Amino acid sequence: MAAETYLPTMPAVRKKKPKPELSYRKQWALQLLLLFITFISLFPILWIVSLSIDPSGIARPTELRLIPPGASLSAYQKVLDQPTNNPITFAELAFNSFRLAFGVAFFSVAIGVGAAYVFSRFNITGQQVLMLAILTVLMLPAIGSIAPLYVLLNKIKIGVGPADTLRNSLYGVGLAITSGALPFAIWNLKGYLDTIPRDLEEAARIDGATINQTFVRIILPLATPALAVTGFLGFLSGWTEFALSWQFLSKVEDFTLSMALWNMTGQYSGQVPWSNFAAMALLVALPVSVVYLVLQKYIVGGLTIGSVK
Repeated sequence: MAAETYLPTMPAVRKKKPKPELSYRKQWALQLLLLFITFISLFPILWIVSLSIDPSGIARPTELRLIPPGASLSAYQKVLDQPTNNPITFAELAFNSFRLAFGVAFFSVAIGVGAAYVFSRFNITGQQVLMLAILTVLMLPAIGSIAPLYVLLNKIKIGVGPADTLRNSLYGVGLAITSGALPFAIWNLKGYLDTIPRDLEEAARIDGATINQTFVRIILPLATPALAVTGFLGFLSGWTEFALSWQFLSKVEDFTLSMALWNMTGQYSGQVPWSNFAAMALLVALPVSVVYLVLQKYIVGGLTIGSVK
């Protein structure tokens, strides 16, 4: 008998189901809906941009003109020189805001990731109670802590003068904002660290790595998306913070961009041209937009994994 040849059977390849194609009517309807949503989102920004280049100097906008006649950048020049009547330039205000925002972002991430790692990897006494306390603080409005923080920071002297207290400085404001940003940082980072397999740490320890080496060389690189989104939100809270800064600071040299933007409204709103206010608002929003674009790919992953977890 002839030897029979056996051919190995190839595994069946599953064909992907083709995506259902929409009819032309549905495609047109969806396109029109998306264009409408885009228009609603971009229209206020376009209006603010048109107001910022309007040279008429109106105190209140009365009509919509996306390209005003005689458009110029004079409002931006005025804002960059001296936004308000206070003797402080835009560069000095931006530097104060940047120091405040960067400090809040750095310390909230640095402290938060350490605490989140402990909650995620170690069994400590009263862990559930501590996490419940963090969640309770996270649910409270940040504005409710102004009074105790004001009294506490006002008792800490950093100079010889009566007003030289930690409360009346950017360091005190940064400390107060960081205390409000830490609960979210710990909660969000813990949720993300829980998704990282423990097998990676066990393999590193078998190879002789210490706990600190494992944390720095394995956990932190894998937690980059969560660190990015937590740092961005901390930067955003410090950059846009107004209530604490307005209540704590009294020295003009410590004022921030949000405080200067508020000074352009209120009782002085009739004296400030709307073009100056629009230019100031765009300049304040620009750095946050740049930071978001730089960290966009990490922010999406951090929000969808850490917060949901």
